[in-house]
Amino acid sequence: MGAMTKPRRRPDEERVRGLKRHVVIVLVAAAAMVGIAAGPAFAADTTDGEFDGECVMGLALGKDIQTDCSVNTVYKGKTYCFGNETARTLFLKRPEDFLLQAHIYYSSKQPQ
Repeated sequence: MGAMTKPRRRPDEERVRGLKRHVVIVLVAAAAMVGIAAGPAFAADTTDGEFDGECVMGLALGKDIQTDCSVNTVYKGKTYCFGNETARTLFLKRPEDFLLQAHIYYSSKQPQ
């Protein structure tokens, strides 16, 4: 019998796998610097955002983090919410990459 070969992954899957490794390293470092567990200071004014108000960076890591959307940014005409200012700052460095990951995770949670 011939050697078995692994099935080829789609280019998007390869890209996401590499990005997840990078995102985990960056977010762990950021969390250590600002204490992500403390959470954001909540503002009285809230905004509805994409992904039902969940933190985009949390979704990019495969985590569900509900926010009040007091920390947000508008990117390409859509409002995105974040759990804290550090998550927003990281998002703005590579928004397309993080949105791809967030979309993949978020859509995997939706009923088919």
